[in-house]
Amino acid sequence: MADARFEDGGESPLRLKALDADDLNVISTLVQDAVFPITEMTWDRARRRFALLINRFRWEEGPRIGAHPPERVQALLVVEDVLSVASQGIDRDESDTVLSLLALNWSAGEDGTGRITLMLAGDGAVALDVECIDVTLRDVTRPYIAPSRQTPSHPE
Repeated sequence: MADARFEDGGESPLRLKALDADDLNVISTLVQDAVFPITEMTWDRARRRFALLINRFRWEEGPRIGAHPPERVQALLVVEDVLSVASQGIDRDESDTVLSLLALNWSAGEDGTGRITLMLAGDGAVALDVECIDVTLRDVTRPYIAPSRQTPSHPE
């Protein structure tokens, strides 16, 4: 029996869970450059759940010479045990706004609590005060060719 290789999972949908800061860094990397309409951001106060339906760039595919163009996939990003939500630099009343997610940052508090900050392009941010890290990323559609046919890039 051989060990699994990274390449073996290339076409499989992602289903990941983060329970600590290292896990959250992995998910942050995979959601970098995800885009989503502001209307796809919801907080269920009673269930203490914050969710986003994002169009995630498939970074795990890596550069593939001669393969199909860069891809995106719709995915659910769900944060459990959310105590409060605050935003900065975004207007929830602008329902046509499309946001770009740059990173998920973790700031530890006391006794496992802390803040997960969704860093958005254009100086926007959403801060989630959480009881603990409990984040799930799950692809919910088949991959599709990125409309731009380009890999996102960032100036250095």
